[in-house]
Amino acid sequence: MAPITKETDFLVIGGGSGGLGAARMAASQFGVKAMIVEAQRLGGTCVNVGCVPKKVTFNAATIAETIHQARDYGFSLQETAPFDWPTFKKKRDAYIERLNGIYERNLNKDSVEYLHGWAKLKSRSEVEVSLDDGTTALVRAKKILVAVGGKPSPPPADIEGASEYAMNSDDFFDIEKLPERVAIVGAGYIAVEFAGMFKSFGVDVHLFLRYDNALRKGFDPMISESLTKEYERIGIKVHRFSEQQKLAKDEKTGKFTLHFSEGTAEEGKKEGQVLEGIDHVIWAIGRTALTRDIGLEEVGVEFIDGTDYIKADDFQNTNVRDIYALGDVVGKAELTPVAIAAGRKLAYRLFGGEKFKDTRLDYENIPSVVFSHPTIGSIGMSQPEAEEKYGKENVKIYQSSFVNMWYAMMTSEDKAPTKYKLVCAGPEEKVVGLHIFGMGSDEILQGFGVAIKMGATKKDFDSCVAIHPTASEELVTMR
Repeated sequence: MAPITKETDFLVIGGGSGGLGAARMAASQFGVKAMIVEAQRLGGTCVNVGCVPKKVTFNAATIAETIHQARDYGFSLQETAPFDWPTFKKKRDAYIERLNGIYERNLNKDSVEYLHGWAKLKSRSEVEVSLDDGTTALVRAKKILVAVGGKPSPPPADIEGASEYAMNSDDFFDIEKLPERVAIVGAGYIAVEFAGMFKSFGVDVHLFLRYDNALRKGFDPMISESLTKEYERIGIKVHRFSEQQKLAKDEKTGKFTLHFSEGTAEEGKKEGQVLEGIDHVIWAIGRTALTRDIGLEEVGVEFIDGTDYIKADDFQNTNVRDIYALGDVVGKAELTPVAIAAGRKLAYRLFGGEKFKDTRLDYENIPSVVFSHPTIGSIGMSQPEAEEKYGKENVKIYQSSFVNMWYAMMTSEDKAPTKYKLVCAGPEEKVVGLHIFGMGSDEILQGFGVAIKMGATKKDFDSCVAIHPTASEELVTMR
């Protein structure tokens, strides 16, 4: 059967945050004939297996912690049954399904055509789409945006049994029953978020790190060291400098056994270590862009050397005219709001006329948070980055360490720390980095992110009257 032929002004490959933002803005604001192609569920990683279901799970974990802490405030609570994970999962899945429907209705409202299928570029202006019913559509487009996102990176192929038995970070959301013991391999934000949530639900958690601390990449040392220490304090077993050799399954019990080593040669490396009775082993070692096998190489789109990331400039241009790329596929700040902002700005630049010709996303000072326990917020440079750029003698650090007033009524072993750091540079002490660790950091950071983006100095922070009693007042009272 001959393929159906369609024509559009703006074809977006990928129905995640960035693609949806670009297509809807182009259609609703500028009347552009736009189309989206998505092979999975609308909303991309964030909505389906990322930010949204993760935050819902984090909320449940926070409630579990609060129930435990409520006793110190004089509440007599009796849990008549353990946490009902299956019911929680069913409601969480239903919520995500509702969001999928909302996204599709929004596309219809903005007159964006939606094709559910697999897209492959045939030229710089033609894309072949394999549709669900087995037919093919050939889409001719004046401009094409690639925003296909990524997938979890697999475990190394040389670890026996890992590819067969290990789960990835997407699989976390398919777990039907609350496990008793889990092993999480990874040191990034996904790994530590899962570890913290599981621990709050009473699971025996083992976190396997390649080096000494979690969150080493892209975070200030205060953050990585504080989180790792806190996770050990609350009972997460942290395996430093670990290497996994084998993952085996007991066919009778369905449980897993992980063979590994840990520690350094200097401190006495422990070889032949075994962890048994594991319900789930989750490899959370990062994500890989879904840019292969969609025709990019054939039409000449260049990749960043040695990676699956598309080479794109600050205006989202690839090296091929009229083909653009944004979001996780370009390897810059792989965050949902970044992709949305980049998509909308690209729509303005491409279709908004001469006055928007220089519109682009500024990737400097993007705030980000980690939904660990406690939460983390970070914007700007780490202390080592600032010292390298400005010189150690030109950088001044302000720090504060305290216990949140929330814990005033609680026993000592239940008191999580709060630690804040301001990284200031130059004689004017411009705040070039802000890093916060502790309860409420996720909500606190947004407002301070505006200040950093505007170029605030330490004097500006000092001139702001503190809100008392709050944790965030520490950021404007440091001396």
